[in-house]
Amino acid sequence: MTNIVLFGPPGAGKGTQAEVLKEEYQLVHISTGDVFRYNIKNETQLGTLAKSYMDKGHLVPDGVTIKMLNAEVEKTPDANGFVFDGFPRTTAQAEALAKLMDEKSSQINAMVALEVDDEVLVARLLKRGKTSGRVDDADESIIRERVAEYYRKTDVLKDFYKTQNKYYGVDGVGSIEEITVRLSEVFDRL
Repeated sequence: MTNIVLFGPPGAGKGTQAEVLKEEYQLVHISTGDVFRYNIKNETQLGTLAKSYMDKGHLVPDGVTIKMLNAEVEKTPDANGFVFDGFPRTTAQAEALAKLMDEKSSQINAMVALEVDDEVLVARLLKRGKTSGRVDDADESIIRERVAEYYRKTDVLKDFYKTQNKYYGVDGVGSIEEITVRLSEVFDRL
C-alpha cells in the first residue's frame, strides 16, 4: 500500500495532480475539503460537529478531522493506497495521521510537495477565480494572505517529513503533463 501526502500552497495544483495520480496508480484521493463538505452537506454526526466549530470561526479540532478521514479510509479497505490532499496541516495532525495509518498496518510513504513561486500561485488563483466563482480566488489580497498563512502554519511539515527521509519537493511549474511526469518519477521510486 502506497500512501502519499500531496502538499503545497493554495494554487500549486494539488487537486489536479491528485486526480491524475489517482488514475495512474489506482489510489484513493482523499481531499479534506471534499470530506468536510460531504459530511456537512449530509449532516452526518461528524459534519454537524465540524460545522459547529466552523460557524464560530474556529478550526475544527484534529480529533474530529481524523475521525472523518478514518471513515473515508475505511470505505475502501482494499485500496492500493491513498493520496491525502489538504491534510495534514500541522505536526500534530501529521502525528495523528501516522497513528491512524499504523492502526491500519500501513504508513505514510512520502510527502510530495509541489513547489511553485508565489507570483505564479497568485496568477493561477486569480485565473481560477474568474471561472470557479470562489470569492477567495478573486481577490489578490486574500490570495496573498492564504499563501502567507500556508507558509506560517503549514510549511513546518516539511521538516517533520524530512527527518523521516519522506520529503520530496517537485517543481510545480509547467503543463499538467510535465508536472505529472515529475511526480511519477518520485512515485515510481517509492
